Amino acid sequence: MITDTWLIVPLYNEATVVGDVILDARKDFAKIVCVNDGSKDDSADVARRAGAVVVDHPINLGQGAALQTGMAYALRDPAARYFVTFDSDGQHQVSDAKAMVERLRQGEVDIVLGSRFLGKPIEAGPLKRVVLKAAVQFERITTKLKVTDTHNGLRAMNRHACGSITLRQNRMAHGSEFLREIADNKLRYEEFPVHIIYTDYSRAKGQSIWNSVNILYDLIFG
Repeated sequence: MITDTWLIVPLYNEATVVGDVILDARKDFAKIVCVNDGSKDDSADVARRAGAVVVDHPINLGQGAALQTGMAYALRDPAARYFVTFDSDGQHQVSDAKAMVERLRQGEVDIVLGSRFLGKPIEAGPLKRVVLKAAVQFERITTKLKVTDTHNGLRAMNRHACGSITLRQNRMAHGSEFLREIADNKLRYEEFPVHIIYTDYSRAKGQSIWNSVNILYDLIFG
């Protein structure tokens, strides 16, 4: 059981799946904080029953704000050395999160970024892959970071990185803000190949092509 790491899980209307997500993660991670971002269902209660600490936003502020709240909460634990951002819709694998934390333990990088474009081909449709690749090129130009995936919600950070990053972009473009914070704070980073599970549920919740287009809009005009 990993006791020096917090899983930080943004939560918004995920009662259908979040219980299983937390129960699965709890097999390996002792500390999980869910930030309930104004859910209108019983997501928070389901997460608590599954064993997570739940911090509530009274209204929906967006995933970026939820991550910032979760990071601030986890940093209050003096025993915490590592911090993992992990989506609540079942698309991430606990085995990937564990491997990314183990990479951090080697002390060579401050943050490990999950990438679905390394290793096996991703399951997303061709149009979405085009949009995601366009986002990558935009970020490479603006941040100078050599990344292959700009909007993967699975990330692992050491304490220095978690305390250095401040997210102000509440909407989905917070992924780009993460990269800009890495560049501005000169954090040591690398990417790690992860597998995203695209279920019917996760696609319905926000993996559509229109969501990707909205991300691009936020990047350029947000």
